[in-house]
Amino acid sequence: MKKFIYFSPFLLLMISCSVKQKPIFLKVDDIKLLSASTDTVKIGANAYFENPNDIGGKIATDEIKIFIDQVEVAQVSSEEFKVPARKEFHIPLKVVIPSKRVFENNKNGILGGILNSLINQRLKIHFKGGLKYKVLGFSHIYSIDKVEDIKIKF
Repeated sequence: MKKFIYFSPFLLLMISCSVKQKPIFLKVDDIKLLSASTDTVKIGANAYFENPNDIGGKIATDEIKIFIDQVEVAQVSSEEFKVPARKEFHIPLKVVIPSKRVFENNKNGILGGILNSLINQRLKIHFKGGLKYKVLGFSHIYSIDKVEDIKIKF
């Protein structure tokens, strides 16, 4: 009987704070060039969600690959992000790419990549992969497939 008395508040808490559904993935947006220098290119984006549940959880990146002009140049990796309960939220996605990788992988070689980027002042960025949501033994992977042209500002 004593165990039941100790266990009943915990059971009541678990029933009242239920996970009704997974957080709703809204979009990946705000893709922008954070900085460009001679040795690195920093790109940022935000993944937007809405959590209708009374309980939060955690979201982590699950092999999100970055493609520039259809060539894989980097992978996004981050620590787990805490999901707030009953709120809209966004997860910042940031990646640092060695400049060498951007210009080396272009079909025309390094010189062609530099000239092409300077002339067009645009890069075609493609985020592809997933985000993994975890809470109380439940998990779900959200697929991300977003392409956007961004301007290079020197």
